[in-house]
Amino acid sequence: MKIIVSNRSGVPIYEQIKAQIKEAIFSGELQEDDLLPSIRQLAKDLKISVITTTRAYNDLEEEGFIVSVQGKGCYVLPQNKEMARENALRKVELGLTDAIAAAKAGGIAKDEVAEMLNVLYKEDNYE
Repeated sequence: MKIIVSNRSGVPIYEQIKAQIKEAIFSGELQEDDLLPSIRQLAKDLKISVITTTRAYNDLEEEGFIVSVQGKGCYVLPQNKEMARENALRKVELGLTDAIAAAKAGGIAKDEVAEMLNVLYKEDNYE
């Protein structure tokens, strides 16, 4: 797992870390019981404060993504299927929002967009 942070982003660094770890969990890159880098090691690798990585890990633990085991490190918890589905729905909603904006800008009717969606579903054998 590679985490990349940007000082130029309007998003706080700890939020960037959280988002990337969550994405790695949802994508399956990180599996249940995988050991995360230590707080100190991650801070060193990213050249950021230990306080920042601690906040990201604490938030992830509060949200039920990881567990901290005293003296051993932080491990990925099993994921709730409902949470994974909610994440997928959020991604679809974002993609559809972008598609709708592009369709409106291009003068493409709602019916045409719906037809494209149906065609794409059929092509990928989702029906």
